[in-house]
Amino acid sequence: MKTTSDPGAAGLPADAAARHSQPHDARGFRRAVLLLFAGLLSIGMGQSLMFAILPPVARNLGLTEVQVGSIFAVSALLWVLASPFWGRLSDIWGRRPLILVGLIGYTVSMASFGLCVQAGLSGWIALLPAYVLMIVTRAIFGLFGAATVPAAQAYVADRTQPHERATYIAMQGAAFGLGITLGPGFVSLLLVFGLIAPFYAIAALGLVGVLAVLLGVPEQAPRQRQPRSGKVMSPLDARVRPFILVGIALGIGQATAMQTAGFYAIDVLGMSIEQSARSVGLALMGTAGAALFMQLVVIRQLKPTPATMMRVGSVFGMAGFALLMLGESFAVMFVAMMLLGFGFGLARPGTIAGASLAVGSHEQGAVAGLMNTTGALGTVFAPVVGMWLYQWLPRAPYVLDLVLLAAGLALLHRHPQTRRLRR
Repeated sequence: MKTTSDPGAAGLPADAAARHSQPHDARGFRRAVLLLFAGLLSIGMGQSLMFAILPPVARNLGLTEVQVGSIFAVSALLWVLASPFWGRLSDIWGRRPLILVGLIGYTVSMASFGLCVQAGLSGWIALLPAYVLMIVTRAIFGLFGAATVPAAQAYVADRTQPHERATYIAMQGAAFGLGITLGPGFVSLLLVFGLIAPFYAIAALGLVGVLAVLLGVPEQAPRQRQPRSGKVMSPLDARVRPFILVGIALGIGQATAMQTAGFYAIDVLGMSIEQSARSVGLALMGTAGAALFMQLVVIRQLKPTPATMMRVGSVFGMAGFALLMLGESFAVMFVAMMLLGFGFGLARPGTIAGASLAVGSHEQGAVAGLMNTTGALGTVFAPVVGMWLYQWLPRAPYVLDLVLLAAGLALLHRHPQTRRLRR
């Protein structure tokens, strides 16, 4: 795979820097993209495995809901803190080493977490040490697993022209989403071998991903260090600020919708616990399917600009939250969740691609690391803000989400950086 170090690209916007780079080897690039797709799919499956398996594990061990929530919260917070660091480091070390760091961290985390669960269920260690070790092993994923996504996004940004970048970034988002969608089915198949088997199987898939990247994802020559001043890219940087703000709004909205869906079905739609479990599962599948349709079909075929993706996606999201505010039936809820899927599936890769195009080629890892925190920030803040609002008024979180997306849409319309992307 041939690329240039591009020493003259420092300070140039990404579209100017792209003109300095040599064309990449198309066949090798496609192979690398498919292997990265598989690796991100595996990580997505691991995430959904945790959501599916940890509650029954917690019941068997005697962990409380708060303790389970703390396991997720610590991992998400560490992900937010670590992701920008790994993204910046990939600008110096190269992309493949950091992709490998993330995949190895993910593999070690899943295997060791499964071992901790097995030790607790088997009575080898007491409940408190098992709980502490579960936090520690999950923290490995937050700290080290966070390296893969920004490095993979920067890998694609290094090798794509501006007009095709959003398409490939959307594919990476689709890989993660597809993994989350397939994860529960994968878990169901493996549960016949016991409650612990899925953890070890997912770890094995992660190990396969490590080997695949080692053998099939080439790295360019060592990146020159002189373009980097050592300055950390600030989230307040005017070039990327609108994309970060919109990304956080999307992250809060997505996390709020997912976390309140079950309660909404019971409290607002009047479903029984059993009915809500089935119905919400179907609605979330609709959300995931809609997002995948946008990322794998619509974006690939129509190739919209990042600005268009963000604007149209925000409108879809606002429509979905408006229906949740006004709806009184499961049919309306299902349509609303589909609209949210369309919105998130368009707008999220739009923000990532827009931020990538707004900075120079020597800053692709740094900006990918920053953008990778926006979804995790939603996971951190949504339980605090969204659930507090829900307790006050069940429809209130969706009012907040609609207002946040409307504010983001206004920012996209007025900000000069996003106006530049329309041209």
